[in-house]
This record gives sequence, structure tokens and C-alpha cells, in this order.
Amino acid sequence: MTATKIGYARCSTDRQDLTAQRAALAELGVTEDRIYTDHGLTGTNRARPGLDQALAAVRAGDVLVVPKLDRLARSVPDARAIADQLQKKGIKLALGASVYDPADPMGKMFFNILATFAEFEADLIRMRTREGMAIARAKGKL
Repeated sequence: MTATKIGYARCSTDRQDLTAQRAALAELGVTEDRIYTDHGLTGTNRARPGLDQALAAVRAGDVLVVPKLDRLARSVPDARAIADQLQKKGIKLALGASVYDPADPMGKMFFNILATFAEFEADLIRMRTREGMAIARAKGKL
């Protein structure tokens, strides 16, 4: 029996487009009917219908494919929780073309480093947003 590839893509704002992520997933062997998406939802919010559907669709032996780890989660605890949940169910996680192997110490370290960078990037975005809002408020704008 061959593993089914289930894809997940996410973009944070309604102005962003999922086309590049869908193309990447297709290139990685995920069929269009097996791609689940969230549009306009941040990765720091765990309540994402598309992610819930993707997680419900994968079965033991399947592979959940995401173009990049930051599309799946924007915090280390979230990334770890999702990866652990998949591992317990016998589901593999592919980050792009690389399959994450939690039994491999180097793979585990690499995963944690990627998750740390995803969280750091989200923190920078929040900081810049707050700074921009403060500047706008000082100028009397919304």
C-alpha cells in the first residue's frame, strides 16, 4: 500500500495568494483534491479549519506535506505538538521535499531550528506592526 500525500498551505492575509504554495505541493506529488488551505489566518492561531481538515484526512502511513514549516506553525510549541501528534498516529511530516524523522537526532535538531526561526519571524512581524501602529496613532491616523 502506498502512502497518500495530504498537503496543507496557509497565508496570513486576504491579500496574499496561495498559488505558489499550491504549485509547490503539486510538484511534491500532492494532488489538487488533497490540498487543504487556510486563507487569511495566522500561523500563531491554532484554530484553523483547513489545518483541522488536513489533520483529519491523514491516516497511519500517510504523509502530511507542507511547503515550509512556517506554513504549518509559527511557534515552537505548536510545531512540536503537531509533529508529535502526527508521529503518534504513524503519519510522516514532509517539510518541502524533506521528510522529518523524529528518531534522527540531526533531523530533530533541524526541525527545532526551523520552528525557532518561524517563531522569531512571527515575533518580528508583530513588533513591526506595533511600531507602525504607534507611529500612525502619533500622527492621528487609525
